[in-house]
This record gives sequence, structure tokens and C-alpha cells, in this order.
Amino acid sequence: MSKQKSSGNLNANDTSSKTQCKMILTALRNGERLTHLIAERRFKCLRLGARIYDLKQQGHDIQRRMITVPSGKRVAEYFMNEVAE
Repeated sequence: MSKQKSSGNLNANDTSSKTQCKMILTALRNGERLTHLIAERRFKCLRLGARIYDLKQQGHDIQRRMITVPSGKRVAEYFMNEVAE
């Protein structure tokens, strides 16, 4: 078996992850607070925690707090203290 040299991005999820990160970061910079459900509906993002991790690894100061939603479940809500002006 010979290994073929990669001719580009073979992981389509990598591109969508980067796009999701951009949209999430824009929302957070605009002062929005995001939960998993909001991210799923707005950005088609099923792994908000992973995208937040990616953004934190890039140096963004994203905070998390646990909130109780109307159903009684506790979920993570992400936000940034510094918002764009």
C-alpha cells in the first residue's frame, strides 16, 4: 500500500467548524449569551462546547455560567465580558 499525498481538506467538518466558530464569536462579541439550544437553532452547531474550546484555544476570553432553563434542566450559557462597540 502506498500513501497518497493529501490534495486538500478531506474533512468537510473542519470547514463547517471554522464557519461555526466565526458565527459564534461574532454573536458573543455582540453581547449575546449562547446555550446549546440557541447554537443548534441559529448556527446548526451540535457541539457548542467543542467550538467554545476551539475559540478559547485561539485566546478568546469566553465565560461560562450554569443556568436553569424553564424545563428545570441546568445548562451552560456562554458569554464574553468584553463586547464589541
